[in-house]
Amino acid sequence: MKILHLVFHPNLEASNVNKTWKDQLEESGKITTSRDMYAEYPDFKIDVEKEQGLLLQHDRIVIQFPLYWYSMTPLLKQWLDDVLTYGFAYGSSGNKLKGKDLQIILSAGGQEKYYSGFDMYCTIHDLMRPFQLTANLAQMNYAMPVWMYRSDSAAEETIRHYGQQWVDMIDDPMRSDGMQFINSTPDETLENLS
Repeated sequence: MKILHLVFHPNLEASNVNKTWKDQLEESGKITTSRDMYAEYPDFKIDVEKEQGLLLQHDRIVIQFPLYWYSMTPLLKQWLDDVLTYGFAYGSSGNKLKGKDLQIILSAGGQEKYYSGFDMYCTIHDLMRPFQLTANLAQMNYAMPVWMYRSDSAAEETIRHYGQQWVDMIDDPMRSDGMQFINSTPDETLENLS
């Protein structure tokens, strides 16, 4: 399995969490291609042909980013808009990503209670719904996202523990087998994983 790992962190070198995870995944030998997207495109001028070519060359697309104001980082939004075009990712002839896996890895700076569905009325699953819908539109296999809360104050040991979990699951073929849950609730999704 060829794995493309795209990290969308505006200042990766200053990030303890996302930099550590990127390094752990690269050192595992399981990642075919790993890229710091803000270093690639500091001016936000994305080479669409290059990006689409990389997507075609890989089986699993891993997108890693910190949650920013309950959403994705600006360059990730720009990348999605520019790269996943009609006729490539969707539309009558847009089936180039069909059957590929989409895996989201994210860090959330707040406490778990802020994503519980009670205090803030939304969950990580709610926030990741646009990725799930995108995967389904592009006929991709959507693997359940993985994340860590309290990334803003996590101890190095905790960060590395989560990173090792990502390493352990990143090439698991079961994560692409029937992982489209567009019509299920988060609880049903978790039941499907067990």
